[in-house]
Amino acid sequence: MNRKDLGKIYSAPVTIWLTLFFVCPTMIIFIYSFLKKKLYGGVIWKFSTEAYKSLLNPDFLEIVWFTVYISIISSLLIILIAIPTAYFIARSKHRNLYLFLIIVPFWTNFLIRIFAWIGILGNNGLINELLMAIGIIKSPLELLYNQYAIIIVTIYTYLPYAILPLYSSIEKFDFSLLDAARDLGASKITAMFKIFLPNIHGGIISALLFTFIPSLGSYAIPQLVGGKKSMMIGNCIARELKITMNWPLASSMSVILTLVTLISILLFMQKNKKVYDGNVKYRSPSSVFRKNKGAV
Repeated sequence: MNRKDLGKIYSAPVTIWLTLFFVCPTMIIFIYSFLKKKLYGGVIWKFSTEAYKSLLNPDFLEIVWFTVYISIISSLLIILIAIPTAYFIARSKHRNLYLFLIIVPFWTNFLIRIFAWIGILGNNGLINELLMAIGIIKSPLELLYNQYAIIIVTIYTYLPYAILPLYSSIEKFDFSLLDAARDLGASKITAMFKIFLPNIHGGIISALLFTFIPSLGSYAIPQLVGGKKSMMIGNCIARELKITMNWPLASSMSVILTLVTLISILLFMQKNKKVYDGNVKYRSPSSVFRKNKGAV
């Protein structure tokens, strides 16, 4: 038995698992999206594009835009918080302790953590009670059931998914390069932007993937802290399945969400590939500041 045959045997369990639990469900959803709906759920096995025509509804397009907007804003804020946090952990002597604290929230149920934020942001929550006790405000602030609550809870939920890959990249970074950049005349900020960030490019892309993709399909967070006016695609899919019983429409929404996710992954992978195939070269202090030694 040659190595190719052994490779096929070793990969067989993974192939079967992906086929049964990913490929097959995806194909079922895709097929259902081109069928007609029954009155009380289910589908009629007749080809139809009514579900996709319904997606051109301005209300749904507004929900799509809101979902993408929330996902982009949340992901960017997460990255802005995660980079200095991962940098601090990587340079700390107590990195194992900090990594442990990052992982601890995963030991608690996801829904319990969301309800904890409801207790913090609610009208009778910790923040409003504290501000009223200090005398800064006289009546509670509307911190809950809006898009800002969704962003805050999304940041809290997916922040560890960004910190861990960034920490992995930063830990491998040679920090003596920053000192070399300073010796060549660069300020701390210039060295961070021209040496540090380009060399952890792969970690940043991974962090964006791990935060933007889950945010697109988020259901529980907007459902519990977003309110009626903050519906996202995940909530629309659940509504069509449970309330209106329109399985083809729910399937078509899922197909669109899957396509957006797939396109995002491919774009990020293409960008990440450039980091390692030589198109985006390793940036050393001498190559960056050789020509601008006296200008930075």
